[in-house]
Amino acid sequence: MDKINILAMSQDPIYIGTGGFTIGRVDNTIVRDPITRIPKIPGTSLAGTWRYYMALTLYSYFNDKYKMDRSSRSGVDCDELFIKAVKVKGKRWVTEVKGNKYAAIKCAGQDEEPNSTLERSETSESGHCGHCIVCKVFGYSKNGNSERGMAYFSDLNILLFPVYTRFGTMWITSTDILRSAGVDKDIVKEIEPQEDKVTIFDENIKNKNINIGWLNFKADKEDIDICSEICKNIKNDGDSNVQAPGLQDFITNEKIIIVPDSIISQIINSNLETRTSVSIDPITGAAKDKALFTSEAIPRGTVFYGNFRIEERPLSDEPKQEYVEKALSESKKFFETLGIGGMTTRGFGRMKIFDWRGKDGSED
Repeated sequence: MDKINILAMSQDPIYIGTGGFTIGRVDNTIVRDPITRIPKIPGTSLAGTWRYYMALTLYSYFNDKYKMDRSSRSGVDCDELFIKAVKVKGKRWVTEVKGNKYAAIKCAGQDEEPNSTLERSETSESGHCGHCIVCKVFGYSKNGNSERGMAYFSDLNILLFPVYTRFGTMWITSTDILRSAGVDKDIVKEIEPQEDKVTIFDENIKNKNINIGWLNFKADKEDIDICSEICKNIKNDGDSNVQAPGLQDFITNEKIIIVPDSIISQIINSNLETRTSVSIDPITGAAKDKALFTSEAIPRGTVFYGNFRIEERPLSDEPKQEYVEKALSESKKFFETLGIGGMTTRGFGRMKIFDWRGKDGSED
């Protein structure tokens, strides 16, 4: 099992709702951890969205000239056509994975015809094909033939949360969060704040009061480069040279605050973004009466941590781990444009997943 740690940053507010309405500060609430009550992005949302984006990436390699016509496939060498279609792209993970010739957008999402056979999927639009890298990585179930996916996705939990202060926007975290993210325990213990104080890393705020939202704290200064420690410790297992790239381009060491574990949840939930919307009457074009509702979302600039694990399978027709990793790496770009979660057409959802190998995602 190959475990790969990832970091992500929200570029828009992210809304992943719990369904239904609640009576309280907001009508549409978001998913939270049941123990800490801190918002998160569930692994199911991440995996389902990534499945669609991988299918979209794979399908884009079928250009118009070599796109296979399902209505006239008889007598056509599909293997040869597929290799021609992707040869110019130089995508080894595509050409060397058996069965990709049947891949299509229908392999993403839920199978709309689960009772049909795999053989029928080769000649008609009948849901998951069971052959392509999308079906192999994320799994499928079809008329007695089922296979679990090779990739396992964890939840994306909040690592650094942006808040307003009189010194500008800063990012808060806590020692429990840093431990869970894999930062060295000795360093975490050294920077742990007292119950009524926070730990800062900016010399200009030393021994001063600092507000975090509407709360005021006394600040203690530490000389540790905490941003580098976060990047150094959140790396891929078995490769000590790999660091979490991209984060320091957005957040400097002086912008991070360590707050007590006892209050981190309250601060985060008090500083979520809320938006009030109203339904539009299709007849009049004006606001509909009694149709006002408020939604909450994780604000832009929030940094998440998580991981995915790739299972190694010795069968000859299974994609290799390196091909699965490349397929995920090349398809993550769609999170920056199409987004994740709900209300993506109304300014929500865009998220950047930093490349875990320190590259820009392109092939060598």
